[in-house]
Amino acid sequence: MTPRSTSAAKQADSKRSMVEEAYGALKGKILSNEFPGGYQALEEDLAVQLGMSRTPVREALIRLQNEGFVEVIPRRGMRVRPLSAQDITEIYEVLSYLEIAAVEMLARRKPGPAEIARLEGVIADMDRALEDEDLDAWAAADSRFHRLLVELCGNSRLAGIALNFLEQGNRVRMITMPLRSKPVYSNVNHAAVIEAIRRGDHETAREIHRAHKARWGREMMDLLDRHRIREV
Repeated sequence: MTPRSTSAAKQADSKRSMVEEAYGALKGKILSNEFPGGYQALEEDLAVQLGMSRTPVREALIRLQNEGFVEVIPRRGMRVRPLSAQDITEIYEVLSYLEIAAVEMLARRKPGPAEIARLEGVIADMDRALEDEDLDAWAAADSRFHRLLVELCGNSRLAGIALNFLEQGNRVRMITMPLRSKPVYSNVNHAAVIEAIRRGDHETAREIHRAHKARWGREMMDLLDRHRIREV
């Protein structure tokens, strides 16, 4: 490789790194609702916030638009896409089907001790969070648990789609978490589904997770309705 090509490669790597940094920072603000649905900002203002040029910010926004998180508005920057009640219903319907399928796949292939230990470790984190009355820590651990279920299922395409929906659903989770009762049943259900997966009992694993997702969906929509939350 010539000095010129080496320099070009380094510049390309640096650009990719800046785009990834901008993408991660902006997506984190959206998922945490620091940038709530409907939030608008100019591209140059976002660049100033992140301490970088507009080019990586622009590329990060295009990526976030392709994932359904923002709308890029010419000469007006971006707007975070609000999620309506219908959007939320559709997200959780699709996510439920994908997660249930992932759980069944995972149980059918009977993961080894190391993978089971990873899942059990996250459940232990959830148990500790409830003991400490730390709902933020519980929500973070619960999110890791659901990510692991789909990441370990053995179907990378299903996992990729499910992870996108999990991230969109996290915006709703952050809004409803303080409104929920203590989620003890979630820990119990998660432990039960892992035990079924350990045994390779895909039918029981699928049924436990199906009931869990149905219950959570009903509870979430009830909270949104009761508190008159029309969009997030």
